[in-house]
Amino acid sequence: MKFAFSNKEFYKRHNKELERYLIGEDSLHIVNAKSKSKVTELFSNKLYLDLNQDYLKDIEEVGEKYSLLVLTDIIENSKDLYALFKRLENILLPNGKLVISSINTKWSLTIKFFEYINFKDSNKLLSYIHINKIQNIANGLGLEFVKSSSRQFVPFKIFGLGNLVNKILESLFYYFNFGIKTYIVFRKKSNENKALKRTVIVPAKNEEGNLQILFDRIPNKPISEIIFAIGKSKDKTLGVANKIKSENLDLDIVVIEQSKNGKANAVWESLSIVKNDLVAILDADISVEPETLDEFFEIIEQNHADFVNGTRLIYEMEKNAMRYLNKKGNIFFQFLIGLIINKKLTDSLCGTKVFKKEFVDKIFWWQNTFNLKDPFGDFDLLFTAAFTGEKIIEYPVHYKTRIYGTTQIKRFRDGFKLIVYLTKSYFVFNTSR
Repeated sequence: MKFAFSNKEFYKRHNKELERYLIGEDSLHIVNAKSKSKVTELFSNKLYLDLNQDYLKDIEEVGEKYSLLVLTDIIENSKDLYALFKRLENILLPNGKLVISSINTKWSLTIKFFEYINFKDSNKLLSYIHINKIQNIANGLGLEFVKSSSRQFVPFKIFGLGNLVNKILESLFYYFNFGIKTYIVFRKKSNENKALKRTVIVPAKNEEGNLQILFDRIPNKPISEIIFAIGKSKDKTLGVANKIKSENLDLDIVVIEQSKNGKANAVWESLSIVKNDLVAILDADISVEPETLDEFFEIIEQNHADFVNGTRLIYEMEKNAMRYLNKKGNIFFQFLIGLIINKKLTDSLCGTKVFKKEFVDKIFWWQNTFNLKDPFGDFDLLFTAAFTGEKIIEYPVHYKTRIYGTTQIKRFRDGFKLIVYLTKSYFVFNTSR
């Protein structure tokens, strides 16, 4: 007698997992034809492969190139991974991403047992390939590894308890990569090196004495747009920003007055009007030297990363640049953040970050989907990049003491908000949706 569990819930969670990679991408979902009825409708472009026939020819006949390729139920059933990856690389745009979903080899014996006792449909073609072997083959074709994760311990509903049990097990054991479904993200390397138009966003509140000095030090020849986002200030910050604009008509300088308070709001309102290819966020306190922006931009222009995060914790800081408790708190929070996003970074609260304009859609998607209310803005940026599979690189900066004004951060009030944010983010990153 055969009593196979339904895999409907398994694929429902799988489809939700793929959503994070789709935002702003021209994508193609490549699916085993046997799974046709189970895959998500989120993809506008799909290619169904009959793996019993010449499926490599079907890939060769794809007439377009895509910024994102996603594979579902292909790797386990492919007889020639090198040939498969070679065809995929040909239809992937430079810096494009390949997302592979596969069965975790740690579950191979369990799955075979379920098939033996008829709790699961048997698949004679199924071959369990370790993530390291997949990575080695991909690397040989110019596909660099970005990240991996696993999901789902309980693939069934089990009378409505499956989702709850699954979330509990995922949140407790995510670090050990025990999930049934493994997701691997690769990025196509590119030797292209082209100058892109640049925008610099400068959030400023009570920075009257810094703004002109900061502007004079920005390497503005390759920068065609500067956005000053001015909060409600007690000094003449807004007046200084408008004066800079009126005296530099050769540059596209935009001055906006924030509708709400906080640096995060200043960044979000600025991102909604950005025009250029690359975007930098630079704090107005000149604690990070504006001249370093060139290096941040060049890392992306040379295709070494999708997102560049400044780090203040590599070089020795200037005396009094950061309060002692702030520094220790930053190190502690960074340890927690590394555990949450499964990527080792040294600094997350450095205000200097650079990314591509198309990344903006992903930021707003993250905010609208999870509504986590970042008190600083830095975490929405960094966590979005990690969650959506962007390649993140840190660039070390020399952290300086501000020459005018005082810090806007309230360390205890904002620290509590950060704890709440990180707690919620933990479950976002490490459990199925």
